[in-house]
Amino acid sequence: MEGIKIYRQKNGITQAALANILGVKQTTVAMWETNGSYPRAEMLPAIAKTLGCSIDALYDAPA
Repeated sequence: MEGIKIYRQKNGITQAALANILGVKQTTVAMWETNGSYPRAEMLPAIAKTLGCSIDALYDAPA
């Protein structure tokens, strides 16, 4: 989910900080960003809200 990394960096949030906000491990966020795994569907609204983007934007880089 390339959008997670892009929006996280755009907002100046570290992987560790995002993980802390969402209640997951930093390695989990790293796996999301490298497409090693995907967040559970119920987490997507919280991720999008934290990163200030839409859920759809999490899947793709911003235009």
